[in-house]
Amino acid sequence: MPVYKAKDMVPTPDVKRPFISMVQIGGEFIKVGLYSYQKGEMPPPHMHPNDEQFVLVLEGRAAHLCGDEITIVEAGDLLHVPRNTVHGMKILDAPMRMYSSKSPAGSGKLSEDYVPAPNAEELVARLNEYE
Repeated sequence: MPVYKAKDMVPTPDVKRPFISMVQIGGEFIKVGLYSYQKGEMPPPHMHPNDEQFVLVLEGRAAHLCGDEITIVEAGDLLHVPRNTVHGMKILDAPMRMYSSKSPAGSGKLSEDYVPAPNAEELVARLNEYE
């Protein structure tokens, strides 16, 4: 069985947002990754028409939008994002480090199925209410 050693994993640019680097690994049925954001950064509201996603918060705190709900999340929280569900977050305490898994595996790149939310500006305004 493959073992991926942290010291050997090299971050690669995100396919949809190349300014973000993440460690991404694809298997036969799922893809996984590790990534981080700094305070004030915001993964813009988006959805994945084909991917179901779980995110484990490793460090930091954020206002997390999933569907119509905004919840404060922190280290140890496990987030579930069903397919076709608009989601995003505003980083409140950084660094915000997360582990993500998605299915199906596709190419192994976490954002290959990334579609911006049509009402992203309105959702960003809602997230910006949180400090």
